[in-house]
Parts: sequence; structure tokens; C-alpha cells
Amino acid sequence: MPSSLRFLKFTPLFVEHATVKKKKAVVVLDNLRSVYNVGSIFRTANAVGIEKIYLCGTTPTPLDKKGELRKDFAKVALGAEDTVKWEYIESTFECVKKLKKEKYFIIAFEQDEKGVDYKEVSVNGKEMVAFVIGAEVIGISNDVLTQSDIIAEIPMLGTKESLNVTIAFGVAVYRILVV
Repeated sequence: MPSSLRFLKFTPLFVEHATVKKKKAVVVLDNLRSVYNVGSIFRTANAVGIEKIYLCGTTPTPLDKKGELRKDFAKVALGAEDTVKWEYIESTFECVKKLKKEKYFIIAFEQDEKGVDYKEVSVNGKEMVAFVIGAEVIGISNDVLTQSDIIAEIPMLGTKESLNVTIAFGVAVYRILVV
């Protein structure tokens, strides 16, 4: 073997999400129904460095009623359920109220007359950000929307009224966090 070749020993390095991202960011899932959508959101959350996901109301958790890992969840999340902290809180309203008290800047993703184009949302100067994602069909309740600092929406140019919740989350969170 030529002496000019050098072999580098590669050692995997685990880095906490909090040390590599710019903002402390969390996600609140408000009564999502699909375990596949929730698993996919976990994967995207891992990719952008989300610190924690709050699962509220009817939103499925990574564990079944027996406390065992859901195979359908794990199939979609691909291990992200082990790397992103999560907590179940029954009331989305109480969860957002708690985050607001902790000084999080609350961004609700919803089609609403008060909504602004997601490309106009800035988190400059905000140290802590919480993204609220509503149920696939009914969206975010009005009492939660009123607690939000801003309502962001993705413009729809075609004939459909909305994107799948996982796609909308990915598009918006990458843009807003400037990943």
C-alpha cells in the first residue's frame, strides 16, 4: 500500500440537538388522528433539531396502551421517537398556555382570516419557539388560536384547500427556522 495513503479513524459523535440549533423549538400536536402523520412529524422534527413534541388530545403517542412501542409508529418515525423528547398532555389549550407562560413565541399553522403567509414569519430575536399543528380535518381550535402570537398559513394555488399536515409542517418549519 502506498505510504501516501492515510487511514482516518472515524468515531461517531453524538451531539445533543440543543447544541447544534439556533433556537429552542418545540412542537404541539393538537388532536392529530393518524399515527403515520405523527411518526412522520417526529422524523422531520429530528431533522430540524426540535427539542420536544407535545402530543395533545387524541394525538397518538409512540407507545400503545400497554406501554409498548407501536410498530406502525416506529415504521414511519425510523427511530426519531427515541431521539426527540415527547410528552402527552391532554389539553392543547393548557399546553399552549404553559408554553406561553414560559415565554415561548407561539406559531400556529392554520388557514385563518388572521393568517399570514408562512414566508413572512420571522423568529429573529425569539429564543424559544413553539409550533402548533392542528388536526388534519378540523384544524386548531379557536381558544388555542387566540393564545398564538402569530397564525401562519401556506398559500394554496391549486384546487385543493390544504397540504397533508406532515408536508405542511416540513415546508413551514424548514423555512421559518431557516434550516
